[in-house]
Amino acid sequence: MPFPLTLLQWLAAALVIMAGTVVQGSIGFGVALLGAPLLYLVDPMLVPAPMIVVGMTVPLLVFLRERRHVDPHEVLRVLPGVAVGIVAAALVLRWVTSATLELLFGVLVLLAVGLSLGIRPPRPGWRTLFVAGGLAGFMSATTSIGGPPLALVFQERRGSHLRGTLSACFIPVGVLSLVALYWAGRLGPTQVTAGISLIPAVLVGFIISARTARALDRGWLRGAVLGVSAVAAVMAIVRGLGWAG
Repeated sequence: MPFPLTLLQWLAAALVIMAGTVVQGSIGFGVALLGAPLLYLVDPMLVPAPMIVVGMTVPLLVFLRERRHVDPHEVLRVLPGVAVGIVAAALVLRWVTSATLELLFGVLVLLAVGLSLGIRPPRPGWRTLFVAGGLAGFMSATTSIGGPPLALVFQERRGSHLRGTLSACFIPVGVLSLVALYWAGRLGPTQVTAGISLIPAVLVGFIISARTARALDRGWLRGAVLGVSAVAAVMAIVRGLGWAG
């Protein structure tokens, strides 16, 4: 099987992933929210499956570091909603056209940006966690960006509790999303190969983030990430409307 990307495409994708990992290591999010829209512009094949393969690496690294601070009760309350959301996403992915998927991608990325703008967080009761899990599962399987709904619910948590619990949620979200994509016929050797090839960029970005977290200005960087993501999402919507027309 030939490698699915040209050298230039791979270098561009690796740079995006490395930058997204540095951002996530510095401000707590970014690898998927920044990476997915830009990877979509490099090659639509890179989203969602390869991005999910890559995006699961960062939560896994964080979980291994923060596992003692995970709240298992909150994770267990999130997972039923995740399952419902991913089943819904699998049905959508199996039947939608490429143009519709492009539009859906753009709209959901804009939703993710909106959820990341500092909305007042709801109280994380079981209903809220179920709904957040459902949105996270649906958005992860369709766009690879499942973090914002959960980050919104848990944003009042601090430090290791926040990082550990979110990462413990993100790992099963990623695994179940890949299962749904396989069932929907959107995950195969091409997507897996592309995703695995970009994991070294995650590792480099993770190492760099340990040195840059304090140096980066979180205020402007957060806004820049959301702005770039929103622009890329609008471009996807415009392209989707062009296909539909």
